[in-house]
Amino acid sequence: MTVSASRLRFGRDVRFLKSRVEADNFGLRLARICGVSSTYFARSQDVQPNWYVLDAKDHIVGRLASQIATVLMGKHKPMYTPHVDCGDYVIVLNAGSIRFSGAKLAHPRNPNHTTKMERKTYERYSGYPGGRTVTKAIDVWESKPEKILYEAVRRMMPKNKLSRQMLKKLKLCVGTEHSHQAQQPQDFPSHLLPR
Repeated sequence: MTVSASRLRFGRDVRFLKSRVEADNFGLRLARICGVSSTYFARSQDVQPNWYVLDAKDHIVGRLASQIATVLMGKHKPMYTPHVDCGDYVIVLNAGSIRFSGAKLAHPRNPNHTTKMERKTYERYSGYPGGRTVTKAIDVWESKPEKILYEAVRRMMPKNKLSRQMLKKLKLCVGTEHSHQAQQPQDFPSHLLPR
C-alpha cells in the first residue's frame, strides 16, 4: 500500500499504516499456525511424465488434437502449472487414418476423404515478397499424412518456447507399430478421448 509523502505528515496515517502491517503479519502467522497451505506450484524436477499410446484411426482431427494438446500441456493433472512442462508423452498410431468432418467423397487412396479435406488449406510464408505457399489438405495427406495431425496439435498449444518443448513429446506414427516399447506406454485415458 502506497501513501504519498505529503499525507505521511498526519499521525493518523502513520498509525493506520502500522496497523495494516501488523494485521498482515498477524494474518500470515495465523495461516501458518492453522495449517492453511498456499498455492502449489510444480517444479520441473518434481514432474515425472507418463507415456500414453493412442490409436487415431477414424478420429476427427480437431477433436483429437485438442485432447492431445491437453495431455501434452499437463492440464489433465491436478498439479498443472502454466510455466512448467507438466505434460505427458503421447504416441499416436495410425496418424494417417484420421479424418475431417463433412460429407464423404470418393478418393482412390484415402477412404476418409471428405468435403472439408477438399476445402482445407495450409499456408506457409518464406519471408520474401511473393513467398506465400498454399497447399491443400489432400496434398499434404499424400506427401506426409502425419503432418495434418501435427499441425492441428501445434496450433492448439500456447505460442511460446515452452510449447515447442512440449511438442517434442508428441510421437506420430503412420502405421500401427512404434519404437517406444521400452517406455511401457499405457493406454490413453478413456475420459480424455473425444466422444
